[in-house]
Amino acid sequence: MTTHVIEAAGSGSDRAVMHRAGDSVDVASFLERCRRRRARLVDELRTSPARSRYFPVLAVLAPVMTQAEGEITYPGDPMALYAALSVAVHQAVHDAGPLEEATHYNDLAPEWTAFPSKAYRASVGHGGVRPYGAEPNTDQMVFDPRVWDEAARDAWIRLLREVRPRVVLISAVSPAHRYALEIAALVRSEVPGAYVVLGGRHADETLAAAPGGSRLLVKPSATPAVIQEGKAPPVIDAIVAGEAYHAVDVLMRALALAMDLEERWVDRARVLSCLQGLLHQEGVKPGTSLVLLSPGDPQESFHAVPLNGPALDLASLPAPYEAFAIRSHFPIFRDPDTGDALRTAHFMVSNACPYRCNFCSESAQVGHGLRRFRDDAIGRAVERICEYVSYGAKAVFFDDSVFWSGRYKDITEFCRELSRIRAVDLASLDPRLRRHLADEDDAERLRHLQWGAQLTVDTLVALHSSSESDQILRQMRDAGCSYVYIGIESMSSQVMDGIHKNLRREEGRPWAAKVREAATLVKKHGLQLGTSVLFGLEGETRSSIDETIHEVGRLIGDGLIDLASPNILTYHPATPVTRRHGMHERLDYHSPRIDNRKPYIYFEEAFPGVVSVLLTEDDIWHIHNQTRIHWGRARNDTSVDKGPASDKSPGGSAGDCTDSMEAVRV
Repeated sequence: MTTHVIEAAGSGSDRAVMHRAGDSVDVASFLERCRRRRARLVDELRTSPARSRYFPVLAVLAPVMTQAEGEITYPGDPMALYAALSVAVHQAVHDAGPLEEATHYNDLAPEWTAFPSKAYRASVGHGGVRPYGAEPNTDQMVFDPRVWDEAARDAWIRLLREVRPRVVLISAVSPAHRYALEIAALVRSEVPGAYVVLGGRHADETLAAAPGGSRLLVKPSATPAVIQEGKAPPVIDAIVAGEAYHAVDVLMRALALAMDLEERWVDRARVLSCLQGLLHQEGVKPGTSLVLLSPGDPQESFHAVPLNGPALDLASLPAPYEAFAIRSHFPIFRDPDTGDALRTAHFMVSNACPYRCNFCSESAQVGHGLRRFRDDAIGRAVERICEYVSYGAKAVFFDDSVFWSGRYKDITEFCRELSRIRAVDLASLDPRLRRHLADEDDAERLRHLQWGAQLTVDTLVALHSSSESDQILRQMRDAGCSYVYIGIESMSSQVMDGIHKNLRREEGRPWAAKVREAATLVKKHGLQLGTSVLFGLEGETRSSIDETIHEVGRLIGDGLIDLASPNILTYHPATPVTRRHGMHERLDYHSPRIDNRKPYIYFEEAFPGVVSVLLTEDDIWHIHNQTRIHWGRARNDTSVDKGPASDKSPGGSAGDCTDSMEAVRV
């Protein structure tokens, strides 16, 4: 059985009941209940001023590793979580205040009432664990432990006991899924009444509604599958998959309506009717997503509500950093005077890759295609840059798998406009931009802003001429770009022939030659070049491993590569290579304990049992040791052997090509 196919309701063996958004709701009863709740709470708040309409919420990014020694953590800020919460938090903050004036929340509302101040943003450090405090801003409600160990577990328990959240939102990629389940189990233990919502790339890859919404398609490693099969405890109340921006918002409002007004705990039996009532009132917002509600009992049916709205324009969404402080300090971006790593914001103008490499989780996007900044894309992107500068950013890294989807026209227009605004006086800026830049300090950060982006070898030397790419790189440099990241993957032709790269192949021009051409073009303009190398792809042998290590070492020796990141192919649940290698039913991303040890911990996302079947453990040790020897200090990792120069820089991961931050959904 490769995929669980859960049919629509109708037989006792069904494991999910499919619902059309907004159906099966008594509208009159729903509206009357909303009216009565609001009137009751208005009266209560008038007579009991000490009471509040707000309930506490915690949001968590589940980490992917468990060991501090040689730990690999995702670089930078938890953008998957920030982006997925952006609409919900934006709406909640703007709705905060006297209940009589509230329009988005009917009565109770999450304790998202204030964005972080400028002083707070400037004061935060690198750490992902924040003190909640007596009057927390939206940034203080995030728990981002970076690594899941005893210290993180103890910190999470203390936070749960302090806050006693009514809702906990957890984001997890597949390698973090087992820890997300443990985080949820601790919620059940410490705060039994809290409602737990799970999302992230693992949900995106393993859950989808079939076209028409009549069936639920569930991969074997999906959360509901492992719960119903008894492989994981029933500790999740809801799952959100897909483009979750508006889905998280409407689910949070449904949870608020399903809470009792006295003790402020969610009545799980009411969530579906409240969700359907809101969807009936307002319709489905842009984006394609799925809300799956747990029955509580693993033997009973889940309730699935597919949300299929209009195509999403990423530019229409609130900035992810509106509600959260920038904590990243990438060492690739340095202060020229002090040498300090600069505060670095992440930015995406497109949320998927236009290519379909068979090993990459970008090839496993479910239910939607490539989404971009669409309306006034250049203007909105430049405005977003100014907004991030106002939040304290001194550098920006574009997380798009390919910068502006590789469209040179867009890159040209963006660079021209960014160059223009960097050169003008603050007072001369367009009011739309000026409103983000409060003082001369902001303007100074904009003038000296450093940034980096991801391109591909094919984009630079196969899909465009050398002269076109030369001009683009010059424009990027003149607009402040100082760093380019590309995915090499392998330098072996026998490996590259098996993946969707090396486009427009020519006799006498092998992939390795194209890589050298692309690197030479980038370095010609004085830009730093980071690269991702992926071992374990189709056709990999010890000989091809050594060929790649040697050829990348030559590029480093010739001064064409500044950073080279060695990665091991890790199977994502829905990628073609996972099925081709016979691993689609064998992935264990749920067991609470796993023998996570060296050499696996030296590679991002790598665990025994989920890495390439073409690599033995001896091969993995060989890759670790030989890249250390032949790549020297250009090797980019976080192993303890590396010392202070091991700081992680923007770039790719084991199953994501050059996608540095995984998904942007909760």
